[in-house]
Amino acid sequence: MSGVLVVTGTDTEVGKTVIAAALTQALSATYWKPVQSGMEEETDSAFVARMVRCHVLPEAYRLQLPASPHLSAEAEGVEIDLEQLALPQVYGPLVVEGAGGLMVPLNRKSLYIDLFAQWQAPLVLCASTRLGTINHTLLSLEALRARGCPVVGVIFNGDAEPEVEETICQFGDVAHLGRLPVIDPLTPDGLRSACAAHIDLDAIRKALI
Repeated sequence: MSGVLVVTGTDTEVGKTVIAAALTQALSATYWKPVQSGMEEETDSAFVARMVRCHVLPEAYRLQLPASPHLSAEAEGVEIDLEQLALPQVYGPLVVEGAGGLMVPLNRKSLYIDLFAQWQAPLVLCASTRLGTINHTLLSLEALRARGCPVVGVIFNGDAEPEVEETICQFGDVAHLGRLPVIDPLTPDGLRSACAAHIDLDAIRKALI
C-alpha cells in the first residue's frame, strides 16, 4: 500500500494530531507536518514521534510564534512559499497533518485549503463531538467540495454523540469513519487499541490504493 492521506480539522483543538498519530501508526506510514507555528510547547511532530514508531519528516517551516502560519512567518520576516510545500516522495504511505482549520492562511494569498486543492490527495476531516460541531463540520465539508478536494470521510473525537454524528453524515453526505474516544492515559498501546477498535481503517486503506 502506498499513497498520501491528508488529516485536517474543523478547527484547532479537535484532536487532529492524536488522530493523525493513530492513523500514522495504523498505516505504518511516514508523518509530515508541513508548517509548525509555535515552538514553546511540544510540537506536533515531536508528539507523533513520541507516540508512534515511524519516520517523521522535518517540517518545511518551523516558526516560533504560536499563531496563524502567515502571522508567525511575518513575525520572522519570512513568507511561506507554497512551492516549498510540495508533497514529499516517500516509501509507503504518507500522513500529512494540516494546521488548525481549513481557512487558516499560509501567506497573504493562500489558505491551507488552497494547498489541499493543489495536492488533490485523499483527505480525512477531524471533528470534535462538542457543541457547535454540526455547523463547523458542515461548513468545512462544503468548502472542501467547492474546491474539489477528495474527502474520504469524517473521524470524530470525544464522547459519543450519535445523533450529532448521524446528522453531520446525513447533511454532509459523507462517510462516518469512526470516533476516537478519550484515551486516558494516552499511551502508544492505548492509541493503537482505540484506533483498531473504533476507526474504519479498511475504508481509509482503500482510499490510498
